[in-house]
Formats: sequence, structure tokens, C-alpha cells
Amino acid sequence: MWEHGDFVNKGTLIILSLMSIGSWYIIITKLIDQQKVMRQAKEMQSKFWKAPSIAAGSAQLKEGSPFRFIAETGTKATQHHDGALLEQIDLSTWVTMQIQRSVDRVQSRLQDGLSFLATVGSTSPFIGLFGTVWGIYNALTAIGMSGNASIDKVAGPVGEALIMTAFGLFVAVPAVLGYNWLVRRNKTVLEEVRSFSADVHSVLISGAMSTSNAAAQAKKIG
Repeated sequence: MWEHGDFVNKGTLIILSLMSIGSWYIIITKLIDQQKVMRQAKEMQSKFWKAPSIAAGSAQLKEGSPFRFIAETGTKATQHHDGALLEQIDLSTWVTMQIQRSVDRVQSRLQDGLSFLATVGSTSPFIGLFGTVWGIYNALTAIGMSGNASIDKVAGPVGEALIMTAFGLFVAVPAVLGYNWLVRRNKTVLEEVRSFSADVHSVLISGAMSTSNAAAQAKKIG
């Protein structure tokens, strides 16, 4: 089919091949990323909450861990709540906003590449069908010009053209299954991330509020 096809057939094959390679690359890399985050979640549960403070717990987590990123973001939010503009926002709201932004960034990173899988799963069957239609058109045109419409002359070119549809489905099915599987696993990971962020928020607010009240009382006494 590659030897006898024109530039449209070859272009269709190349596009479908690139889609297939990209899909498998994303599926494998996202699975590795998810496994890494799940290991980091276990590390967080075994180390972070045993630390004497949020800062000490963050230091025990590995660089690049989403849990360390969220904890450090929350800690910085409590330390940098100053300035004329920020004073108009209460501390709890400010910390909530910063932690939510960090969770959104983690979620965005986990979802990178999933849109490509969805696109491949929805478009590759139609690209393969286009290749089939184009191949059948060329085959029938060639048969009409030769004037020989015997079954052996028709079956071969038409059968080759139908391979394009099969190839399109071969690309689409793994992409769709991989997309659904990764989305389900992402939900599990994000539940861990959101639960951790809520716990960190509670600890930070309670600690910051008590520190703020103590400082205010000391100021009044002074």
C-alpha cells in the first residue's frame, strides 16, 4: 500500500502513525507520573505528619513532590500576608486562595496530555476512513480506466484501502481506553492531594491565628 499509494495515502499513514506513537508515549509517561505521585503520597503519610511543624514536614519530602509544593505554598502565604492591599483580605481567605491555586497547578500537571488522547480517540477513526474512501476512489478510477472489472482486480485494491480504516481503529482504541483509565487514576490521586491540602490549611490557619492573637495581646500589654 505504501509503494502503490499516492501522497494522500502516505500522508494519512504518517499522521496515524504519529498519533499512535504520541498516544502510547503519553499513556506510559502519565502512568509513571501517577505511580510517582502515589509513592510520594505514601511518603507524605509516613513522614510529614510526624514532623513538629509544617516547615519541618515539608523539608522531609522530596523535591518536586506535589505535597511539598502545597505545604510550602501555604507556609509562604502565612508569612507574606502583609501590605496595604493584602490586609483587606483576611488570613484564612488568603491562605485558602494560595493553597487552592497550588492544587489547581498540580491538577493541571496531572491532566497534561489527556486532551491529546481524547483528540486521537475521536479523530483517528475518521482519518482512517478518509484514507479508505480515498483508496477506494483511486482503485475504482484505475479499474475504470483499464476496463477490467474482474473480482481479482477489484478485491485487491479495495482490500488494501480498507486497511486504513482498521489502522485508524487500531490507533483509536488504545487512546480511548488509556484516556478513561488515566482519568480514573487521576481522580484517586487528586483525592489524596485535596485531602492533604485541606489538612495543611487547617493546621496553618490554627497556628497562624494563635500566633497572631498572641502577638496582639503582647502588643497591648507592651
